[in-house]
Amino acid sequence: MAGPGAAEVVRAMTGALVHRGPDDGGHYDDPPAKLCLGMRRLSILDLAHGHQPMANPEQSVWIVYNGEIFNSPDLRRGLEQRGHRFHTANSDTETLLRLYDEKQEGMLEELNGMFAFVLHDKRRNILFGARDRVGIKPLYYARRPDAFAFASELKSLLRMPGLTRTLDESSLSHYLTLRFVPGTASIIRGVSRLAPGHWFRYGLETGRFETRCYWRPSFAPQEERSVEEWSELVRAELGAAVRRWSLSDVPIGCSLSGGLDSSSIVGLLAESGHRQLKTYSLGFVGEGAAELDELPLARAVAQRWGTDHHELVLQPEDLLRDLLKMVWALDEPYGGGLPSWYVFQFMQQDVKVGMTGTGGDELFGDYGRYIQLEQRTSPGTQAAPLPAWLERGWPLVASLVDQIPHGIGGLRRKERWRHYPEARRDPFGWDYVQAFYYLSESMKRTAVLTSPSDGRIIQDTVELLRDHYRESQSEQPRDAVMHLAMQTQLPEEFLCMTDRFSMAHSLEARVPFLDHLFVEAVMRIPAQIRTKPEDPKYLLRQAVRDLLPDDLLHAPKRGFVIPTARWLRGPLRPLAERLLAPARLAEQGIFRPEFYARFVQPHVEGRADYHPQVWTALMFQLWHNLYIEQALTECPHFSWQELCR
Repeated sequence: MAGPGAAEVVRAMTGALVHRGPDDGGHYDDPPAKLCLGMRRLSILDLAHGHQPMANPEQSVWIVYNGEIFNSPDLRRGLEQRGHRFHTANSDTETLLRLYDEKQEGMLEELNGMFAFVLHDKRRNILFGARDRVGIKPLYYARRPDAFAFASELKSLLRMPGLTRTLDESSLSHYLTLRFVPGTASIIRGVSRLAPGHWFRYGLETGRFETRCYWRPSFAPQEERSVEEWSELVRAELGAAVRRWSLSDVPIGCSLSGGLDSSSIVGLLAESGHRQLKTYSLGFVGEGAAELDELPLARAVAQRWGTDHHELVLQPEDLLRDLLKMVWALDEPYGGGLPSWYVFQFMQQDVKVGMTGTGGDELFGDYGRYIQLEQRTSPGTQAAPLPAWLERGWPLVASLVDQIPHGIGGLRRKERWRHYPEARRDPFGWDYVQAFYYLSESMKRTAVLTSPSDGRIIQDTVELLRDHYRESQSEQPRDAVMHLAMQTQLPEEFLCMTDRFSMAHSLEARVPFLDHLFVEAVMRIPAQIRTKPEDPKYLLRQAVRDLLPDDLLHAPKRGFVIPTARWLRGPLRPLAERLLAPARLAEQGIFRPEFYARFVQPHVEGRADYHPQVWTALMFQLWHNLYIEQALTECPHFSWQELCR
């Protein structure tokens, strides 16, 4: 932080981040500059010499840094050849400092990894910070006329004096449509998130702030290769990424779901020489769990490579055990999947680094969301037409493809009709998808949200998504949909959840599918080869088929579906009826009081199925209770049951 009282404030801020770095902590104070930098460290590389904040030899540049630079050994060798002398054994933090000394902002082009860092350059009298290309690691910041502060998590930044906990209405509106908060504006007014692939500069004397993009997804001119040659390229590039991202001085484990992505990571790690690799799988018992169980597939992969395999089996209701801890850990409202919390909790008992398959879906087909788009696209058009699901709001294409995601898993369309026949009889006349899937713009305006009392304009979520869709500048819908996901859902839902849930358990989650060299290689592959409508991951499947059991290669995508509809009529009914009661909504002034009669009451009484709307609103209310109403500064020590009283 730069500003009055920085030393005291930063010590409070780092105190809120001990879970992200329980191994070490430190502070750098510069009283003349009214500046303090603070750090909590999870030791992964150079355990003895990686203490932060760290300075260059002249102490003219200081850094605080979260993440890993996986090409640090190569960068270090090049720097040494150019005359730099290192004082640590293999700290990638020192590599960053020396690279900045040499190239300043240009250093970012050299980095391969997941990172968020801020440097104090005393020579230029600036703070310089950056976030990795795809947004794996977070970086929040806030500005006042006399101060500037930044942090890895919102809960830490809220310790900044003068920062009021005021709801950002546009972010709430986006959340109600998407179940996550997209973009650079956070859920708190005045708190921003540095966009993926961007850097910032803040003048300590002038107070001038600027941010620039140094990387964005680009569908570059594509080479002419056969399917077999592209498959070989995917195998080689993904294998290289997995080897890079296994850089560690501590043991590594793998989350193994039984799906293609995580199984590929395990196979490639084992093939590269990692012996006695630890793998962790989560299974469920209870209603509907058997047909979605992937434990046998995960077990087959573990047996194929001789891993030290561990399984945790939960009842669906077990996911409610730590509900408030999850809400607290996530920083911002989130209505998506919860099971990863228990995977990371399970892994942390043995390891400090966990590999996951996050990113594979977005790179290879994204559940086939492009299918109907291509049927509407005219050859030679400058840009793909907007998808029907995007124009309606973001119902995740339930009407376009059979397999659709829902939280951590999915149901086929015919199964959704069997489970939710009430949607056909929706009394408000909305499209059946929107009748039970998130909230459209019209629904928000007419049935959910009140108008802002100060007359503020609420940003249209559909317009936000359309802008990202068009930014791809590709004629191929497959490219445009991939670009949209990489700018919204991937960084601010899946990667956000992965980072917060893993770091809540002091575990570093790594995502080698999102190695930027691999991402760029995949974006060079022609869209019609990269993914096929009948098999979105065809090319990836071809590339790794020799590593995996046949049953897994041909298994449909599965995954546990959170039983929110049943929860809201069962154990969570008292909580929903209290937090979404008409009198409370009227007093709160955010939701229309009639939201209860239109959505909550019909659902909990079993007369209609509005569980997506009710669950989305309830998860917001839990967040609002902890972060706004109670203004907590530490993880709650009470249960969600106590909020029902």
